[in-house]
Amino acid sequence: MDRLALIGLGLIGGSLSLALKKNGLVGEVVGYSRQAQTRLRACELGLIDRSVDSVAEAVRGADVVFIATPVQAMAGVFQAMAASLAPHALVTDGGSVKGSVVAAAKAALSPAQWAQFVPGHPIAGTERSGPDAAFASLFINHRVILTPLPENSAALVTRAVALWTSVGAVVEQMDVQHHDHVLAATSHLPHLAAFGLVSALSRLEERYEVFRYAAGGFRDFTRIASSDPLMWRDICVANRDELLPMLDHYLDELLHLRRLIDASDYAGVEHLFCDAKAARDALYQPSVAHPS
Repeated sequence: MDRLALIGLGLIGGSLSLALKKNGLVGEVVGYSRQAQTRLRACELGLIDRSVDSVAEAVRGADVVFIATPVQAMAGVFQAMAASLAPHALVTDGGSVKGSVVAAAKAALSPAQWAQFVPGHPIAGTERSGPDAAFASLFINHRVILTPLPENSAALVTRAVALWTSVGAVVEQMDVQHHDHVLAATSHLPHLAAFGLVSALSRLEERYEVFRYAAGGFRDFTRIASSDPLMWRDICVANRDELLPMLDHYLDELLHLRRLIDASDYAGVEHLFCDAKAARDALYQPSVAHPS
Protein backbone atom coordinates (compact mmCIF):
# COMPACT_ATOMS: atom_id res chain seq x y z
CA MET A 1 0.00 0.00 0.00
CA ASP A 2 1.15 3.55 -0.60
CA ARG A 3 -0.21 5.12 2.58
CA LEU A 4 -1.41 3.84 5.96
CA ALA A 5 -3.32 6.15 8.27
CA LEU A 6 -2.73 5.14 11.86
CA ILE A 7 -5.22 6.51 14.41
CA GLY A 8 -3.83 5.65 17.84
CA LEU A 9 -0.09 5.24 18.29
CA GLY A 10 0.27 2.68 21.05
CA LEU A 11 1.18 -1.00 21.25
CA ILE A 12 -1.24 -2.38 18.64
CA GLY A 13 -1.15 0.40 16.08
CA GLY A 14 2.57 0.95 16.45
CA SER A 15 3.34 -2.75 16.14
CA LEU A 16 1.30 -3.06 12.94
CA SER A 17 3.16 -0.12 11.45
CA LEU A 18 6.57 -1.53 12.41
CA ALA A 19 5.69 -4.93 10.97
CA LEU A 20 4.48 -3.47 7.67
CA LYS A 21 7.57 -1.28 7.43
CA LYS A 22 9.89 -4.18 8.24
CA ASN A 23 8.32 -6.24 5.46
CA GLY A 24 8.44 -3.38 2.96
CA LEU A 25 4.67 -3.32 2.57
CA VAL A 26 3.87 0.36 3.12
CA GLY A 27 5.18 3.51 1.51
CA GLU A 28 4.20 6.08 4.13
CA VAL A 29 2.60 5.90 7.57
CA VAL A 30 0.71 9.00 8.68
CA GLY A 31 -0.19 9.01 12.37
CA TYR A 32 -2.57 10.81 14.67
CA SER A 33 -2.98 10.77 18.44
CA ARG A 34 -4.71 13.33 20.63
CA GLN A 35 -1.52 13.97 22.58
CA ALA A 36 1.21 15.92 20.77
CA GLN A 37 3.82 14.23 22.96
CA THR A 38 2.63 10.82 21.78
CA ARG A 39 2.83 11.89 18.14
CA LEU A 40 6.37 13.19 18.67
CA ARG A 41 7.48 9.98 20.35
CA ALA A 42 5.96 7.86 17.60
CA CYS A 43 7.97 9.82 15.05
CA GLU A 44 11.16 9.45 17.10
CA LEU A 45 10.67 5.67 17.29
CA GLY A 46 9.95 5.35 13.58
CA LEU A 47 6.40 4.11 14.09
CA ILE A 48 5.14 6.80 11.73
CA ASP A 49 6.74 8.87 8.99
CA ARG A 50 4.60 11.94 9.55
CA SER A 51 2.28 13.15 12.27
CA VAL A 52 -0.79 15.30 11.74
CA ASP A 53 -3.08 17.32 13.98
CA SER A 54 -6.43 15.73 13.11
CA VAL A 55 -8.10 12.48 12.16
CA ALA A 56 -9.43 14.08 8.98
CA GLU A 57 -5.93 15.02 7.82
CA ALA A 58 -4.56 11.59 8.69
CA VAL A 59 -7.07 9.62 6.61
CA ARG A 60 -7.01 11.92 3.57
CA GLY A 61 -5.63 9.90 0.65
CA ALA A 62 -4.92 6.79 2.75
CA ASP A 63 -5.24 3.33 1.22
CA VAL A 64 -5.75 1.72 4.63
CA VAL A 65 -7.04 3.33 7.83
CA PHE A 66 -6.31 1.43 11.03
CA ILE A 67 -8.04 2.64 14.21
CA ALA A 68 -6.18 1.63 17.35
CA THR A 69 -7.77 3.84 19.98
CA PRO A 70 -9.70 2.75 23.09
CA VAL A 71 -13.11 1.53 21.96
CA GLN A 72 -15.04 4.39 23.56
CA ALA A 73 -13.02 6.88 21.47
CA MET A 74 -13.85 5.23 18.15
CA ALA A 75 -17.21 6.95 17.67
CA GLY A 76 -15.43 10.30 17.55
CA VAL A 77 -12.85 8.90 15.13
CA PHE A 78 -15.53 7.70 12.70
CA GLN A 79 -17.26 11.07 12.86
CA ALA A 80 -14.00 12.93 12.24
CA MET A 81 -12.95 10.82 9.25
CA ALA A 82 -16.24 10.85 7.34
CA ALA A 83 -15.55 13.99 5.29
CA SER A 84 -12.03 12.95 4.24
CA LEU A 85 -12.17 9.19 3.68
CA ALA A 86 -11.08 8.11 0.20
CA PRO A 87 -13.60 5.85 -1.57
CA HIS A 88 -10.97 3.15 -2.20
CA ALA A 89 -9.76 2.99 1.43
CA LEU A 90 -10.02 -0.08 3.61
CA VAL A 91 -11.00 0.92 7.16
CA THR A 92 -10.40 -1.54 9.98
CA ASP A 93 -9.74 -1.46 13.70
CA GLY A 94 -8.16 -3.28 16.62
CA GLY A 95 -10.93 -2.93 19.18
CA SER A 96 -11.49 -5.72 21.69
CA VAL A 97 -15.28 -5.25 21.47
CA LYS A 98 -17.06 -5.26 18.14
CA GLY A 99 -20.75 -4.55 18.75
CA SER A 100 -20.34 -1.00 20.02
CA VAL A 101 -17.68 -0.19 17.41
CA VAL A 102 -19.86 -1.42 14.54
CA ALA A 103 -22.79 0.63 15.86
CA ALA A 104 -20.60 3.74 16.11
CA ALA A 105 -19.33 3.30 12.55
CA LYS A 106 -22.83 2.83 11.16
CA ALA A 107 -24.04 5.98 12.90
CA ALA A 108 -21.17 8.16 11.67
CA LEU A 109 -20.44 6.96 8.14
CA SER A 110 -22.42 7.11 4.92
CA PRO A 111 -23.73 3.79 3.54
CA ALA A 112 -20.87 3.66 1.04
CA GLN A 113 -18.28 4.39 3.74
CA TRP A 114 -19.92 1.89 6.10
CA ALA A 115 -19.28 -0.77 3.45
CA GLN A 116 -15.56 0.16 3.57
CA PHE A 117 -15.28 -0.85 7.24
CA VAL A 118 -14.13 -4.40 8.04
CA PRO A 119 -14.10 -4.74 11.86
CA GLY A 120 -11.16 -6.60 13.33
CA HIS A 121 -9.53 -7.63 16.58
CA PRO A 122 -5.89 -8.80 16.86
CA ILE A 123 -5.65 -11.30 19.74
CA ALA A 124 -2.17 -10.16 20.68
CA GLY A 125 -0.67 -7.75 23.12
CA THR A 126 1.25 -7.30 26.32
CA GLU A 127 0.54 -5.51 29.58
CA ARG A 128 2.55 -2.54 28.28
CA SER A 129 1.04 0.41 26.41
CA GLY A 130 2.10 3.51 24.51
CA PRO A 131 4.46 3.99 21.55
CA ASP A 132 7.46 2.55 23.37
CA ALA A 133 5.64 -0.78 23.82
CA ALA A 134 5.38 -1.45 20.06
CA PHE A 135 7.45 -4.15 18.37
CA ALA A 136 7.37 -5.60 14.85
CA SER A 137 6.91 -9.29 15.73
CA LEU A 138 3.84 -8.84 17.94
CA PHE A 139 1.37 -10.50 15.58
CA ILE A 140 3.43 -13.46 14.37
CA ASN A 141 1.45 -16.68 14.91
CA HIS A 142 -1.24 -14.79 16.81
CA ARG A 143 -4.88 -14.84 15.81
CA VAL A 144 -6.69 -11.89 14.34
CA ILE A 145 -10.48 -12.11 14.28
CA LEU A 146 -12.31 -10.30 11.52
CA THR A 147 -16.06 -9.76 11.82
CA PRO A 148 -17.05 -8.79 8.27
CA LEU A 149 -20.29 -6.93 7.66
CA PRO A 150 -22.90 -8.02 5.10
CA GLU A 151 -22.18 -4.81 3.20
CA ASN A 152 -18.47 -5.61 2.77
CA SER A 153 -17.39 -6.79 -0.66
CA ALA A 154 -15.47 -10.06 -0.91
CA ALA A 155 -12.55 -8.13 -2.37
CA LEU A 156 -12.41 -5.77 0.60
CA VAL A 157 -12.46 -8.63 3.11
CA THR A 158 -9.66 -10.27 1.14
CA ARG A 159 -7.64 -7.06 1.51
CA ALA A 160 -8.22 -7.08 5.26
CA VAL A 161 -7.14 -10.72 5.51
CA ALA A 162 -4.02 -9.98 3.45
CA LEU A 163 -3.12 -7.03 5.68
CA TRP A 164 -2.89 -9.29 8.71
CA THR A 165 -1.36 -12.37 7.11
CA SER A 166 1.39 -10.13 5.71
CA VAL A 167 2.56 -9.44 9.28
CA GLY A 168 2.44 -13.10 10.32
CA ALA A 169 -1.03 -13.31 11.88
CA VAL A 170 -3.49 -16.18 11.58
CA VAL A 171 -6.85 -14.77 10.48
CA GLU A 172 -10.22 -16.16 11.47
CA GLN A 173 -13.73 -14.82 10.95
CA MET A 174 -16.86 -14.80 13.10
CA ASP A 175 -19.95 -12.67 13.49
CA VAL A 176 -19.98 -9.60 15.70
CA GLN A 177 -22.19 -10.89 18.51
CA HIS A 178 -20.37 -14.21 18.77
CA HIS A 179 -17.04 -12.39 18.95
CA ASP A 180 -18.16 -10.28 21.90
CA HIS A 181 -19.54 -13.33 23.71
CA VAL A 182 -16.41 -15.43 23.26
CA LEU A 183 -13.96 -12.64 24.07
CA ALA A 184 -15.89 -11.74 27.21
CA ALA A 185 -14.96 -15.20 28.47
CA THR A 186 -11.45 -15.66 27.12
CA SER A 187 -10.01 -12.15 27.37
CA HIS A 188 -12.19 -9.70 29.26
CA LEU A 189 -13.07 -11.88 32.26
CA PRO A 190 -9.43 -12.91 32.95
CA HIS A 191 -8.41 -9.26 32.97
CA LEU A 192 -11.20 -8.40 35.40
CA ALA A 193 -10.18 -11.33 37.62
CA ALA A 194 -6.56 -10.13 37.68
CA PHE A 195 -7.52 -6.53 38.42
CA GLY A 196 -9.94 -7.70 41.12
CA LEU A 197 -7.43 -9.98 42.83
CA VAL A 198 -4.73 -7.33 43.02
CA SER A 199 -7.27 -4.77 44.23
CA ALA A 200 -8.55 -7.12 46.93
CA LEU A 201 -5.08 -8.00 48.22
CA SER A 202 -3.96 -4.38 48.15
CA ARG A 203 -6.73 -3.57 50.65
CA LEU A 204 -5.58 -6.13 53.21
CA GLU A 205 -4.02 -4.74 56.38
CA GLU A 206 -1.01 -6.99 55.83
CA ARG A 207 -0.76 -6.16 52.11
CA TYR A 208 2.93 -5.25 52.19
CA GLU A 209 3.87 -8.67 53.55
CA VAL A 210 1.48 -10.38 51.15
CA PHE A 211 3.08 -8.75 48.12
CA ARG A 212 6.58 -9.20 49.50
CA TYR A 213 6.21 -12.98 49.55
CA ALA A 214 4.27 -13.28 46.28
CA ALA A 215 5.94 -15.84 44.01
CA GLY A 216 5.76 -16.86 40.38
CA GLY A 217 2.15 -17.98 40.39
CA PHE A 218 0.96 -14.60 41.63
CA ARG A 219 3.16 -12.76 39.16
CA ASP A 220 1.94 -14.86 36.21
CA PHE A 221 -1.74 -14.64 37.15
CA THR A 222 -1.71 -10.91 37.79
CA ARG A 223 0.61 -9.74 34.98
CA ILE A 224 -2.34 -8.43 32.97
CA ALA A 225 -3.41 -6.22 35.89
CA SER A 226 -0.63 -3.92 34.65
CA SER A 227 -2.62 -3.29 31.45
CA ASP A 228 -3.96 0.13 30.53
CA PRO A 229 -6.81 0.94 32.97
CA LEU A 230 -8.51 3.34 30.52
CA MET A 231 -8.64 0.72 27.79
CA TRP A 232 -10.12 -1.88 30.13
CA ARG A 233 -12.62 0.55 31.60
CA ASP A 234 -13.82 1.19 28.05
CA ILE A 235 -14.12 -2.55 27.40
CA CYS A 236 -16.29 -2.92 30.51
CA VAL A 237 -18.55 -0.16 29.21
CA ALA A 238 -18.70 -1.47 25.65
CA ASN A 239 -19.17 -5.18 26.44
CA ARG A 240 -21.25 -4.83 29.60
CA ASP A 241 -24.07 -7.07 28.41
CA GLU A 242 -21.72 -9.99 27.74
CA LEU A 243 -19.44 -9.37 30.72
CA LEU A 244 -22.07 -9.39 33.45
CA PRO A 245 -23.28 -12.98 32.79
CA MET A 246 -19.66 -14.15 32.56
CA LEU A 247 -18.85 -12.48 35.87
CA ASP A 248 -21.91 -14.11 37.45
CA HIS A 249 -20.84 -17.50 36.12
CA TYR A 250 -17.33 -17.06 37.51
CA LEU A 251 -18.61 -15.85 40.88
CA ASP A 252 -20.92 -18.89 41.08
CA GLU A 253 -17.90 -21.14 40.56
CA LEU A 254 -15.90 -19.35 43.26
CA LEU A 255 -18.84 -19.62 45.65
CA HIS A 256 -19.16 -23.31 44.83
CA LEU A 257 -15.49 -23.78 45.68
CA ARG A 258 -15.98 -21.86 48.92
CA ARG A 259 -18.90 -24.10 49.86
CA LEU A 260 -16.84 -27.21 49.24
CA ILE A 261 -14.04 -25.96 51.50
CA ASP A 262 -16.50 -24.77 54.13
CA ALA A 263 -18.11 -28.23 54.17
CA SER A 264 -14.69 -29.93 54.36
CA ASP A 265 -15.58 -31.68 51.09
CA TYR A 266 -11.99 -32.03 49.96
CA ALA A 267 -12.84 -34.84 47.55
CA GLY A 268 -15.09 -32.31 45.82
CA VAL A 269 -12.30 -29.74 45.86
CA GLU A 270 -9.91 -32.24 44.29
CA HIS A 271 -12.49 -33.19 41.66
CA LEU A 272 -12.98 -29.53 40.70
CA PHE A 273 -9.21 -29.00 40.49
CA CYS A 274 -8.75 -32.16 38.40
CA ASP A 275 -11.45 -31.08 35.96
CA ALA A 276 -9.89 -27.63 35.64
CA LYS A 277 -6.40 -29.09 35.13
CA ALA A 278 -7.64 -31.48 32.44
CA ALA A 279 -9.44 -28.66 30.62
CA ARG A 280 -6.36 -26.43 30.62
CA ASP A 281 -3.94 -29.24 29.73
CA ALA A 282 -6.11 -30.02 26.72
CA LEU A 283 -5.54 -26.45 25.51
CA TYR A 284 -1.89 -25.94 26.39
CA GLN A 285 1.05 -28.29 26.64
CA PRO A 286 1.85 -28.65 30.36
CA SER A 287 5.19 -27.09 31.25
CA VAL A 288 7.69 -28.07 33.91
CA ALA A 289 6.29 -27.09 37.27
CA HIS A 290 8.03 -24.45 39.32
CA PRO A 291 7.41 -23.62 42.97
CA SER A 292 4.94 -20.76 43.36
